[in-house]
Amino acid sequence: MSQVPVIRVLVADDQELVRAGLRMILEAQPDIEVVADVGDGRTAVREAMHLRPDVALLDIQMPGGDGIAAAREILANPRLATRVVMLTTFDLDEYLYAAMAAGASGFLLKSSPRAHLLHAIRTATSGDALLDPGLTRRLIETYVRRAPASSDATAALTGRERDVLIELIRGRSNAEIAGRLRLAETTVKTHVAAILRKLGLRDRLQAVIYGYEHGLVRPGDLT
Repeated sequence: MSQVPVIRVLVADDQELVRAGLRMILEAQPDIEVVADVGDGRTAVREAMHLRPDVALLDIQMPGGDGIAAAREILANPRLATRVVMLTTFDLDEYLYAAMAAGASGFLLKSSPRAHLLHAIRTATSGDALLDPGLTRRLIETYVRRAPASSDATAALTGRERDVLIELIRGRSNAEIAGRLRLAETTVKTHVAAILRKLGLRDRLQAVIYGYEHGLVRPGDLT
């Protein structure tokens, strides 16, 4: 019988009870191991360098260097393959956008169900990125008002790839995109890979940021 790969997670939160609760939730899973829990950003970076976890679960607001700064440092280090999932009490747009821009693979509120937390960690380790569709909608409504549409932003894409990109920017999953565009889910995955390659983007969240910055979706187009 093949052994299930274990996802090694570093938890960083300035509240001890929160860290204990997260550890309990995560270590109840057979495929997740908490390698350390720490209370500030600087320690999180140091432990990430030492332990090289698969995922760093970082609170945004911490003393001694916040989670955004820690995320930037961890993700910029070429020696680390650590993915970052941000966790916060506050659903403020500027925090969410900063986390995405730093390269985080997910963003969750502390009020999210535990199933969402586990899904975000597993999604991050698979090389994909996760952003709650409701938070995506809020970001689009805030940021696309500031960004003029760019006529050549998708010039490198085919018409179908552009359709897929628009749905992706709206926060829809591959399955949802497949249903709306009447495509096979495998075809959607192929289109997403081509979009990221042609636009020089790392993952789905960078594609969302690209959409904001180029005004590809307007608030009235979110349905």
